[in-house]
Amino acid sequence: MPVHLPLQALARRLPELSPSCGPVRLVGVDGHAGSGKTTLAARLAEALGGAPVLHLDDLASHGALFEWAGRLAGQVLAPLERGETARYEVYDWVRRAYTTEAELPAAPVVLVEGVGAGRRALRPYLACLLWLETPREEAWRRGRHRDGEEQAEFWAGWIQAERAHFAEDPSRPFANILVRKGPETYEMLPGPAGSV
Repeated sequence: MPVHLPLQALARRLPELSPSCGPVRLVGVDGHAGSGKTTLAARLAEALGGAPVLHLDDLASHGALFEWAGRLAGQVLAPLERGETARYEVYDWVRRAYTTEAELPAAPVVLVEGVGAGRRALRPYLACLLWLETPREEAWRRGRHRDGEEQAEFWAGWIQAERAHFAEDPSRPFANILVRKGPETYEMLPGPAGSV
């Protein structure tokens, strides 16, 4: 039975969790491309009073769609574990290069959103993992529509890469909360790993 847990209620619960990466409670927001992770993370960040959000698309690149774990560990996780602001290079998907640097403060709660936010290399640092419960074909259809025809070739390669990633390193079995987008709110279900 779905539990209608407003984001405000979840936002009150997250800071009460034990820190998972130094003084920080990292919260992963994972799901298929196009499932609504960025929107959910933005709304949850707002409910948390402006919590910082790391977008994994900033770490990935055309040539390394899922090979960003080393960059994440060195540029983000290590500083956060020390209670320091993380500084990481941001990939420009149009210019196909890392062109800028961003900062991520060691706030009480930091959201990490993107495909693979619950991957094996990141799970030990997570206080909580949310999984967007959108069927992959529906999510991919939304994503292709969002990105337009000019990204059709990219999406063909992306779908193969995402399938391979989740086949080798699934996130959903480790989710604490399964999230379904309802007409006006999110439905929250206890995840396979047990709810927070």
